[in-house]
Amino acid sequence: MLIEKAAQCFSESHYAIALTGAGISTPSGIPDFRSSHDGLWEKYNPMEVASLTAFRLRPEKFYQWFRPLTRTIIEAEPNPAHLALADLEKHGILKEIITQNIDGLHQKAGAKVVHEVHGTLRSLTCVSCYSKFDAESLVEAFINQGEIPHCTECGSILKPDAILFEEQLPFQTWQAVEKAVKQCDLMLVAGSSLEVVPVARLPYEAITRGAKLIVVNNQKTYIDERAEVVINQDVAEVLPAIVELINE
Repeated sequence: MLIEKAAQCFSESHYAIALTGAGISTPSGIPDFRSSHDGLWEKYNPMEVASLTAFRLRPEKFYQWFRPLTRTIIEAEPNPAHLALADLEKHGILKEIITQNIDGLHQKAGAKVVHEVHGTLRSLTCVSCYSKFDAESLVEAFINQGEIPHCTECGSILKPDAILFEEQLPFQTWQAVEKAVKQCDLMLVAGSSLEVVPVARLPYEAITRGAKLIVVNNQKTYIDERAEVVINQDVAEVLPAIVELINE
């Protein structure tokens, strides 16, 4: 059975890592961006609302679009998939988590080593003086009153530290990710369609270095044929089942 095989791969690994995408957070009520039926990009042109150019030219429009999504993310709780990965990390089986998500749910679940390649909603940066601010102190006024956050140092608008289209990925985070991929002998891909580069290339890099690959995703990915195990089912059901077998 595939779940047993996946559990065996983890048990035999020395340095297992995980790569997670939007699909791991959809069971927590956070919408996917790219799914064909209800993804956010089915309703919005990302270059008009979520690009760096759009933010610089029309920050009010960005925040108008971002407000309901922010409420959804802030109120979301980790689901069994997040908790399963945190449990694997706690027991020393999973060493690092690479995530494309900005929701912080891995950390809420208790995971410690999380590389957020697409940034985070937990902080904001001033577009003028580059002062950093904790989002917690600003998010309530934004969600409830629609108050756009401004810098208390210079008065300029603040930008969430989530990576927008046209922005580069955070350099130090990416360095840590590349190091993890070089070290791993097992990579779990959970809830990612592997369509966004450069993150999509990471599983290929891992297997070319000799690592085994497990893919748990509702849809097929380009790397499935090279994977040791492919399970096209709900991550919130599959990952806890794998952990349960490992812990037996």
